[in-house]
Amino acid sequence: MKRRFHVADEEDIKSGRVTDVYFARTLEILESKGIDKRVRAEFFAKKLPADYGWGLLAGIEEVARLMEGKPVNLRSFNEGEVFYPWEPVMEIEGRYTDFCVFETALLGLICESTGVATKSARIKIAAGDRMVVSFGARRMHPAIAPMIERSAFIGGCDGVAVIASAELLDVDPMGTMPHALILVIGDTVEAARAFDEVIDKDVKRVALIDTFNDEKFETLRVAGAMKDRLYGVRLDTPASRRGDFYRIFEEVRWELDLRGFKDVKLFASGGLDEDEVARLRPVVDAFGVGTCISNAPVVDFAMDIMEIEGEAIAKRGKWSGAKDVLKCSTCGGRSIIPLGAATGACACGGELASLFKPLVTEGRIVRELPKPKEIRERTLEAIKGLSL
Repeated sequence: MKRRFHVADEEDIKSGRVTDVYFARTLEILESKGIDKRVRAEFFAKKLPADYGWGLLAGIEEVARLMEGKPVNLRSFNEGEVFYPWEPVMEIEGRYTDFCVFETALLGLICESTGVATKSARIKIAAGDRMVVSFGARRMHPAIAPMIERSAFIGGCDGVAVIASAELLDVDPMGTMPHALILVIGDTVEAARAFDEVIDKDVKRVALIDTFNDEKFETLRVAGAMKDRLYGVRLDTPASRRGDFYRIFEEVRWELDLRGFKDVKLFASGGLDEDEVARLRPVVDAFGVGTCISNAPVVDFAMDIMEIEGEAIAKRGKWSGAKDVLKCSTCGGRSIIPLGAATGACACGGELASLFKPLVTEGRIVRELPKPKEIRERTLEAIKGLSL
């Protein structure tokens, strides 16, 4: 059947067809020569995008699903765990011919989702206790919108906008109203009233107020018309405004408070990144962040063999041998050690525990795969105290 969209389906991925051709040729050569060695390979990133000091791992559930039923073993960090450059975050072990054609897909599953989750975590740190909603699905291919928004959610976003993504996450989708509704109706107040009349009462009434007129006066018009039914107002596309976005919000907040609308929340969206979110946080109650998260730079993980038939071996520039990553439960200190080496205690006296846990054993998923809400809770705890 001719494809209607330019995407791989699950069968393409599970069968190993989404692979760089040199892995398929490698498999052909090894099978022709009767070479079938057992290897270990690890996944790590030598560096992170821009000036990031840390990353947040995502994509592990899809990795488990990809390797399910295949005669391999996997160990990995938990999804939603913080990691640092040069730390291995996942290991695969088995006959190389059983998994060589999956290297492309395995890397793709964690590189992009980790990039999105990491950017989302950075935005959440910048926002502090303010709400953050993922608005970026429109910037990416719709086929991967659920993956993008799942990664954004487990990275720290409080909500997502796309219906299918929200269903995957078992949350309600979040959103306000588009400029299109206001333009078609012809007036901001009338659009807010129409929204109020038609949309389920459980949905918060947040009016977009910068379509036609000055933000301050449009806000006061909507607030006067909606009264206590108005939950908040959203200001969008700051790049198109000549004024200072911070000062505009300050002015709107002043005028609302002066007229008795202290409970009306202020939402910001449009071209925001972590620096702008941090700058606006004192005057904004919630943020809709799109392209910055959905188009986040990928984390450049590599998969490298470090052991063949039990012998430590790796290409130059890489540490050979299977490894473990330990973390102190008291001070948070971390170390990379040879797998199986004695751990002892941390210099602070705290207990050292491995961040690696079995994920797949001989094709069977052996770890409980937590719900996105649980992963997000773990993330929020893990990023406490981290800096941008």
